[in-house]
This record gives sequence, structure tokens and C-alpha cells, in this order.
Amino acid sequence: MFLLFFLTLMLDIFPEMATEDYLRRDCQMVHGIPMVYAFSFDWDRIENFQSRPDDIVIATYPKSGTTWLSEIVDMILNNGDADKCKRDAIFNKVPMLEFVVPGKMPAGTEQLTNMPSPRMVKTHLPVNLLPKSFWDKGCKMIYMARNAKDVAVSFYHFDLMNKLHPDPGSWDDYLEKFMTGKTMIFGSWYDHVKNWWNKRNDHFILYLFYEDMKEDPKREIKKIIHFLGKNLDESVVDNIVYHTSFDVMKDNPMTNYRMAPAAVMDHSISPFMRKGISGDWKNHFTVAQNEAFDENYKKTMADTTLTFQFSSQ
Repeated sequence: MFLLFFLTLMLDIFPEMATEDYLRRDCQMVHGIPMVYAFSFDWDRIENFQSRPDDIVIATYPKSGTTWLSEIVDMILNNGDADKCKRDAIFNKVPMLEFVVPGKMPAGTEQLTNMPSPRMVKTHLPVNLLPKSFWDKGCKMIYMARNAKDVAVSFYHFDLMNKLHPDPGSWDDYLEKFMTGKTMIFGSWYDHVKNWWNKRNDHFILYLFYEDMKEDPKREIKKIIHFLGKNLDESVVDNIVYHTSFDVMKDNPMTNYRMAPAAVMDHSISPFMRKGISGDWKNHFTVAQNEAFDENYKKTMADTTLTFQFSSQ
């Protein structure tokens, strides 16, 4: 019932919203981090958000398998019951903490406040912007990182189709911007993945890699099951692997974002779930771009033990 209401609300408001002030606006700075314009208002709702001890935080840099990881966690909590996991759209089951379109769509903080426990909390926030209460209450956190080159390609296509984001411009300019990190939404990929990596040393964080998940999803899903303190039969794990595969999720209206009106997410430009592979960067980077990226990457990542796979799987 809530989903029907939500979709009706979206269809009513988004065509009108296209003429208003939230689409294709430049980022707003929030504590030194570029933020989606619509999300930047009333930041106290983020800083003052009250977590619960059994909250499960699902954190990523954008386009690093967030929806995939969210659906996996939901299926684990529901013991692999695919029908239960189709009870609502993924953005309602796992609200995005920082999301809001003021006066148009409810804030993620509002959705979360009205949800029963245990809550799944999606976020793209860097470590320093996550509300203090999550750290204070020792909430479990799962972070998934994806190699920088594939993220840059996927984020570019997402920015093309997601009109809440600034116009990404040309691929050449976008890649330069990605390497500097200064004007990327949610900040530098480099800072994001490194700071979450470092934080795992003093907080209960399961740090996963998109490439590992693609290589052996069953192995990685078992890590999440163990982290969440669940004990599931092998047949249940196999069911989770199947129902969270890219092809199944791409055809699932609860996970593919196809219900979002084109005024916000234009799937004719690029589908929300585009390819879901590792190594797609090879289809977009020129030789010169790859050489420049590698040089910049080597310098920027010199201060970390964090390593990534860049080859296709």
C-alpha cells in the first residue's frame, strides 16, 4: 500500500519538479564536501540523526554496488525469502540517509525514523559526515568499494541520467574532475575509500570489494551472513545468490528504479542498472587517459595499503 502511494506521489510531483530549482543544479558544499544540491538543505537533520544499536549501515561511494549490497542484506535478514523482499522498492526498504527533495519528497531521515528495527541505512557519506550516533552506538557497518576506473565510468553514465545531479559535461572533462576529486558529489573517491578503510581499525566495519563479489558472490555473501550473526542453510545462500544476481535484479521492478519518472532518472539516456561488470573502463578510457589516470592514482594511493583489481572478471 505504501509503495502504491509513493509511486503515485512521485508521478504527481516530478513532472512539475522539472521546472523548479532542484534539477541540474551545481553542488553545494557541506563541511567541505560537494553535496547534491537538493540534499544540502537543513543538514542538522543529518548531524542530529539518532541511530539505534541494531541499525545496519550500508555505505559506499556512489556506483559501487550499493543497490546490490542493499538487496543482499535484505535477503539475509529475511532468510532468503524472495517474496518478502519484494514487499517494497529498494529505496523504501533501505532509505538513503542523506536523501531529500525539500517540499517534494520525504527525507531519508524521516523515513528511517518511522521504520521498525532493525533498520538498514544506505549512505554515500564520507566517514567524517556520518552522524556521530552511529559510531557512539556501535552500529554494524558494511562498506563496499569498487575500483576507481569502473566507478568513474559508471558514475558518469549515472550523472547523465540522474537529473538531480549537475550536468556531467564531456567524458574527458569528467574524468579530469574525478581525478582531482574536488567537485565530485560526495567528494574524492580516493579520500572516501581510504578513510573508510582506515576506520575499520577502530570500528565494527566489514569492508568488501565489488570485484571480489563479482568473482565469487557466494563466498562474499557468506562473509556478510557471518558478520550479521546469521546462520543460513546452503540452499538459502544459493537462493540469495540467484535473486541478487545482476540479471535478476535488472528485471526486478523493486530494484531497477524503472518506476522513477524520466523527469529525474531518464533510462532512455542510460539505465540505472547498466552493465554490472568489472573492467568496463577499458571500453571508455583512451590510452592517454589511462596513462594519466595511472600516474595520478599511484601518487594519490601511495599512503594506503588498500589495493584494487582493475582487470575484467
